[in-house]
This record gives sequence, C-alpha cells and structure tokens, in this order.
Amino acid sequence: MLIKGFENAPVVAGEELLALPGFWAAYLMWLSQTEEYDPVPEWFGVDGADADAAFDALRDEDQWPVFRIPFAGDHTAMVLGGNIPEDPGTEYFITHSEWGRHGHLATVGGHQAGPGLSWQELHHIARTPDFNAPGVHAEYARLLLLLPTLGDQDMPEDAADILGDALAHAGLPTTEARDLAEALLADHPLWEPAEWTLPGASPLSGGQDPLPFHGILHCDGPMSPRCGTRLAQGITREQSDRLAHALGTWPAT
Repeated sequence: MLIKGFENAPVVAGEELLALPGFWAAYLMWLSQTEEYDPVPEWFGVDGADADAAFDALRDEDQWPVFRIPFAGDHTAMVLGGNIPEDPGTEYFITHSEWGRHGHLATVGGHQAGPGLSWQELHHIARTPDFNAPGVHAEYARLLLLLPTLGDQDMPEDAADILGDALAHAGLPTTEARDLAEALLADHPLWEPAEWTLPGASPLSGGQDPLPFHGILHCDGPMSPRCGTRLAQGITREQSDRLAHALGTWPAT
C-alpha cells in the first residue's frame, strides 16, 4: 500500500518514469502554457513521440503512478496520477506513518483545489531529501514535481533563478529556462497568488488564532485545502510541531 485511502486503486511506484526521455515535457508542458508561451516538446530536447509515450505512461488507467518525495521527519510528499477513466486528475498529499490520514495539498483535475504550498515550503521540501526512504531525491526533480501546488504572492528575489536552474536540469536551454521560470512565477496558470501567514496573523481569523497549533502556514486562497484549516487533520501537537519543522516554517525566521 503506497497511500492510505487508495488501497483498491492500481497505484504503482512511478519514480522509474522520470528516466523516460519525454517525461518532463509530458509533465510540464501544460503547466508552461501562459499568455506568452505555447510550449512544444522540443523545448525539452525531445520530439513529440517521446512526449506522447511519457504522457501515456503518466495517464495509464491500469497503473496509476505515484511519485514519492521523502523529506525531513519521515514525512513524504506524494504526487498521484488519479487516472480514473473519463475523469483523470493529479492529487498532491503529505503523508506520515503515524498519521491516521494524509494531509491534502492540492488537486489538479475535475475537483480542482489549491494552492497547496508556499514557495518557502516548496523550496525547503526540495532541499531536504530523506535518502533513507524510497522516492525522488534529486532537488530539481522534487521542485518540479511539486511545482503545480505553488501559489504565493510573496516570492523571494532568487526564486526565478532557482526554478530556472531546475527547468534547465529538465532539458530547457538556460536562457529559455529562466524566461519560463519568470513567466510561471508571475502568472501561474492554476491559482491566483495567495498570502501565507502563521496562526495568530491570519486575516481569516481577524488576528486571532482559530487553531491550537502553531507553526503551520495558513493560505488565504479560497480554493486551497489549507484555507482556514490544518494541513493534517487529527494529528497531535508534537506531530504538528515536527511537520512545521520539516516544512521549514517553525520556528519562525
């Protein structure tokens, strides 16, 4: 069992798919479509056949690939291709062996929900792999796999450089990678830029902390699973503190 709640689904480990020549073209081309950019597989150094083959593997109804992204404190972010016939989508979770259920980050598909991560969290997860756990450990791949969950109005100055470097690792020429990174951060195709705040400073609560735990960011995006609620339900204060440390948001800096 790779993900609780999907015991009867044909879920398989998907990390081997990253070695397909057309993987990043298949995974990122739709996300790279902005007002200024209409991407083609050749951007990623592959042809249409490679991209189509990788897309078919990503959307295999008989084998739903899940990409495991293990990070600090025995947490794992997961990217699941929910390849339901006629209603495919992608689910983004955080899991832990001690939790009763996973923490929902985002859904891309028919029941769209997001954003799921701030830039601070996304970058921290990408940079803190747990090499003792199975999954994706390369920083650039971790960043790009979770990129669809991003929605943040407060981006640091070096964000475009970091994302551009990751896109260059995925096959884009350096100049095009930087230009596309700036476009994606300025005009994310899925979510409006959201504000992320720590409990006690959330505009949703009028300055009052509606939750007993601290350190986990709240999102003001109305479509976000993290709007006015905890990232992981039913966890203890100690588990919440460990999650906050793993996400790089507590103690506050």
